[in-house]
Amino acid sequence: MFPLRDLNPTRLRPYATLAFIAANIAVFSLWQPHGGDIEEIRFLHANALIPCELTSGEPLSFAEVQRQRCLDVLSGPLWFPDKSIEASLFVSMFLHGGLLHLGGNMWFLWVFGNNVEEAYGRVSYVLLYLAAGVIATLAFVFAHPDSTVTLIGASGAVAGVLGSYLVLFPRATVMSFAVIILIPVPAVLFLGLWFVAQFVTAQPGVAWEAHVAGFLVGAGLSLILRGPLLRRHAALHRTAPPPLW
Repeated sequence: MFPLRDLNPTRLRPYATLAFIAANIAVFSLWQPHGGDIEEIRFLHANALIPCELTSGEPLSFAEVQRQRCLDVLSGPLWFPDKSIEASLFVSMFLHGGLLHLGGNMWFLWVFGNNVEEAYGRVSYVLLYLAAGVIATLAFVFAHPDSTVTLIGASGAVAGVLGSYLVLFPRATVMSFAVIILIPVPAVLFLGLWFVAQFVTAQPGVAWEAHVAGFLVGAGLSLILRGPLLRRHAALHRTAPPPLW
């Protein structure tokens, strides 16, 4: 299923969500090279997070790039010796592998992010998004500590927003395409199936571990803060807080 929109109105403009979408599109369009050539490969190695670099504490060497594996011993000159590994944790969240990758992430963020932003408030929402993205990345590194592949995409951060939405608005209706039919689906079912699908459709080249970790971060934080978040949401809408299920 693919979400078209949710039937969950908001009272505030989702400026933070719009800012994240604009930032991702700008990075993809104005900064990141494309085409799969050496320029793009060099760019990603210079800016994106690579698990081996985080676990070893230093950028990849020429030998590690050539062998496509993390070496345990000093292996010669570094490819990008001035690379900031810490900064790459955040930069990776704004890089994407293509238009479909970017479009899918940004559409899910647009559909579900506005309600979560309204419940959290803009500053807390930004912190949730970034925390989910960073922890999702670290989870992938933990699962693949010796990998020399570049980890890119906002999927982990967006998954955190999805997990939060599931906890806060499980009864909301998501209008979704199922093949060619548009059907209303409860958010708990749509997002629950999305979460299970990460395990069922796990395949090489897809950082499903990061998706799962990001989702759990968003769901866990929102479960802990659910009372205050829903009271804030209810005050904005002047309604009683909805039940958990």
